[in-house]
Amino acid sequence: MTAEGSLTLDRGLALLQAVADAGGEAATISELAARIGASRAAVYRLLVPLSARGLVRRDGNKVRLGVAVLRLAGQVVPQLREVARPVLRTLAETSGATAHLSIAEGDEIESVAVVEPSSTNLHVSYRVGTRQPVGVGAAGKALGLRQGGRGWATASERGVAGLAAPVRGVPGLRASVGVLALGTIKAETVGPQVLAAASELAAAFR
Repeated sequence: MTAEGSLTLDRGLALLQAVADAGGEAATISELAARIGASRAAVYRLLVPLSARGLVRRDGNKVRLGVAVLRLAGQVVPQLREVARPVLRTLAETSGATAHLSIAEGDEIESVAVVEPSSTNLHVSYRVGTRQPVGVGAAGKALGLRQGGRGWATASERGVAGLAAPVRGVPGLRASVGVLALGTIKAETVGPQVLAAASELAAAFR
């Protein structure tokens, strides 16, 4: 790919991201031009291939994401789940707790992969697809942690304890890995195990 082609691709991706950042609202051509630092004419040119592939759709001067984005997004979670499963299996067995990977979208976080330990018959049953507000529970709280601290968040509710750490350094991904256990969790032991799993997943997802 030539340098010019690479620049065009980069601008096209920046435009697609700008459309996505508008959320549920359609963005105008002028707004998109300002966001990516390009002229209106350049935005019109970049929209042509994106529209042709269904990644965006135009309604006059307004631009929204297209349905092709949903098809692409639908392929991401199964791939993440497949990569995460062996890491979660190791974490579940070493910690003796139910291990899970959760991904945030907007103001909610959803569990996308869960592995229960085989070493104990008494453990937390946690369903894939469980959603809760970000900031509620260890999985969501972990997303707000700053680097340089202990590295994990904890929470406890109705006899179930949780400990989770963020999966850092993966562009476009807000995720955490954690464990759930009945009663209490020995953070000094399980915390480093969760951190190791988070680091391993971050490397695998890049």
